[in-house]
Amino acid sequence: MGYPLYVGVHVSISGGVSNAPDRAYERGCTAFQIFTRNPRGWKYKDLGSDEAELFRNKVARYGYGNLAISHMPYLPNLSSPDERIYNLSLESFRNEVIRAGLLGIKYLVIHLGSHMGAGFEAGKKRLVKAIDQVISSVDNDVYILLENMAGQKNSMGSRFEDIAEIIDSLSFKDRIGVCFDTSHAFSAGYDLRSKDSVDETLREFDRVVGFKWLMVVHINDSKVDLGKGRDIHEHVGLGYIGEDGFRCILRHDVIRKHPLILETPVDERREDVGNIMKVWELAGVEPPEELVERWKAFLTSEKRSYAKGKKGGWG
Repeated sequence: MGYPLYVGVHVSISGGVSNAPDRAYERGCTAFQIFTRNPRGWKYKDLGSDEAELFRNKVARYGYGNLAISHMPYLPNLSSPDERIYNLSLESFRNEVIRAGLLGIKYLVIHLGSHMGAGFEAGKKRLVKAIDQVISSVDNDVYILLENMAGQKNSMGSRFEDIAEIIDSLSFKDRIGVCFDTSHAFSAGYDLRSKDSVDETLREFDRVVGFKWLMVVHINDSKVDLGKGRDIHEHVGLGYIGEDGFRCILRHDVIRKHPLILETPVDERREDVGNIMKVWELAGVEPPEELVERWKAFLTSEKRSYAKGKKGGWG
């Protein structure tokens, strides 16, 4: 895809993972994100070779290339001091890296978990061990992207210094990157509401972590104010970061060159396509006419999620 922006949403895999590229395309996504399985349970079925091939073929047909991104399920905690939870998490993580490889997905985003009161150093030891072990045992080209957290109690990786320390502690860095989440950063205390604050936050990220590690950006507004330490996403421009903040974020050269993934609600105020359109608008980029036509077709179709009364979202 030769687009000026790579923007998309987290799409459903209902009916099979191979349906996801179709859903992304009909919404006018130029990038998209999925779970490869049910994100709310420990059990999963192996990914069938036919289903994986069909997914890869559709990604190629629509021209997504490396712009299809996978996200770890909710339950795994790779920093847990609990042996049972840690071992379940480790196996789930290993399986997700394998599945991403089978699907031809380059980036797997992971939450860094919670040390559950054991302290950052103890959590870091568990997390680093898990990442090193999986990278060394799964021979594929999948990058593990460490996502910044929202400042929740006992969370790992809410501060840029924590992410830098985790990266520095890893033995295998050639398959590591970072996913920067705007809502998480804001909730953790990094201001993103004005040009000066956006520039300062991103300068600090570069100084402490380094832009070389940044590979994907989650574009989410926040339902909670600066530094509140709660992970509750809002429609772009309708939360505490606001349109002015996102206008500055989306016009920053470092941010806009990466895949931009929305994990925003679906409700009566706005649905997936509405948030995608808002990102293009705030970025100040004129979308190609063929994307506009796809947006129009989706918004007048029965597939427009909120028209069916569906509500949901991240955080």
